Amino acid sequence: MKSKGYFSHSKQTENHGINAQSGTLRAAVFGVNDGLVSNLSLVMGIAGAQADSKFVLLAGVAGLLAGAFSMGAGEYLSMRVQREVFERQISVEKHELATLPEEEHAELRRIYEQKGISPENAAKLSDVVMSDADLALETHVREELGINMNELGSPWGAAFSSFFAFVLGAVIPAAPYVITNGQTAFYSSIILSALSLLIVGIVLSIFTGKNWLFSGLRMLVIGGLAAAVTYLVGFLLGVSING
Repeated sequence: MKSKGYFSHSKQTENHGINAQSGTLRAAVFGVNDGLVSNLSLVMGIAGAQADSKFVLLAGVAGLLAGAFSMGAGEYLSMRVQREVFERQISVEKHELATLPEEEHAELRRIYEQKGISPENAAKLSDVVMSDADLALETHVREELGINMNELGSPWGAAFSSFFAFVLGAVIPAAPYVITNGQTAFYSSIILSALSLLIVGIVLSIFTGKNWLFSGLRMLVIGGLAAAVTYLVGFLLGVSING
């Protein structure tokens, strides 16, 4: 029974590390996707209004910067608030360990028993953990709150990663307008963005478990529909204004 408990804990720790790494990669992929779809829609909307290529490029750059800073700032604030909440919970737990050690000791013992460890081994294990203040705090925080004290997250790290992930996606539909103009830039933007949407969808299939072709085509269709709608709106507004 004891070995089962330790094996379970080891697997949980291993899986937590894998999930943390996967979560970071998944967030980066979604950031790229957000930048790609939103800026493609913006570029197609301006292009649909039959605007000059330089205005399409200007809109693309503006959308890139606005979206990237918005994503970065939003991610920073979200991560900062989350970290402050975690730090507050850890502080409360530390206070309880200092003022109510017997209650916390009994609580830890019950947690181990619920994991399948025998009462005798649970008592011995909790005695060992509670004998070390730092280990006791780390264990209680992990077992009671589900928080890994070594992985509270970096607000600045999240902000920069979101910023650059969005930029990476948003630059794709605007890039052709830097190199060329007119219909060449327009169709190049569509082709390049379509390929990128397909690739993003395929990468996301790693996390969703869906068929890679289905995932890629789904992303392509959704992004394409968003771009088509904004193109149509831009075209109708352009006709109305120039009318």
